[in-house]
Amino acid sequence: MSRGAIVEELGTALVVEDDDDVRQLLQEILAQAGFDVVAASSGREGAALARDRGPVVVTLDVNLPDIDGFEVLRRIRATTDAYVVMLTARAEETDTLLALQSGADDYMTKPFRPRELRARLAAMLRRPRVGQPARTTQPAAPAAATPPAATATPAVPQPAARPAAQAAGSAPPASPEAATRPPQLLAHNGLDLDPTTRTASLEGEPLDLTRSEFELLRALLKAGGRVLTRADLVRIARGDRFRVDAYVSEADERAVEVHIGNLRRKLRDDPRAPRWLVTVRGVGYRLARSRQQQ
Repeated sequence: MSRGAIVEELGTALVVEDDDDVRQLLQEILAQAGFDVVAASSGREGAALARDRGPVVVTLDVNLPDIDGFEVLRRIRATTDAYVVMLTARAEETDTLLALQSGADDYMTKPFRPRELRARLAAMLRRPRVGQPARTTQPAAPAAATPPAATATPAVPQPAARPAAQAAGSAPPASPEAATRPPQLLAHNGLDLDPTTRTASLEGEPLDLTRSEFELLRALLKAGGRVLTRADLVRIARGDRFRVDAYVSEADERAVEVHIGNLRRKLRDDPRAPRWLVTVRGVGYRLARSRQQQ
């Protein structure tokens, strides 16, 4: 496939960054991945380009000379549903949480690893927003550059299947709604999720979910009551390009907690008496029992 065909398929990427060196690096990374890249050195210019050019993805610096990245993000969200990755030298947890709660899809601290940035963008494009068709073309493979080594987290072995006689202490069985739903539909306690159309509804009312929220909810529904650790959910939110032994930071796990909190808010799910998302303290999350089983 020619570069022109790749650019036509992937569309425009917007870089909003005031540091000349970092901006040039981001432009090169995204251009090599197959995007048509436009760049801005200030927040107001970046918001205007997002409105006028309709980018597919945006990399957004938090510390900009005129208005900060959070205000730029608010303006971008008013005009486009582009995937937004915020970049900053600040590593405070409050910044990560604020970015995700404000509508960012991902958050990375500087110095970032080019391969990781491209992999995260590729994962976003493979799992489009709810209601959008999936993209079939992925960013080009990363150039042969060696990123800084990261401490690997050992893979968590999956528990072996237990016989039905071991009911005591086992995970709650899947909802009886599974017996009547279409093969591709995931349903539980009035919640329906269709991976084929990437739509979700609650008691027949459509839910507006982000890509990460959709993927986390799908994973928990498919698990059918089995506990998924925070590290499991981090990798699910990132996309399958991240190996099971990939490094998962505390900030990554906090980001999952924010996504789960946003899901609970949209589902109007009371964590004290949950219908869908149960916190397993110190471990992760699982699906609540079906109402028919309570």
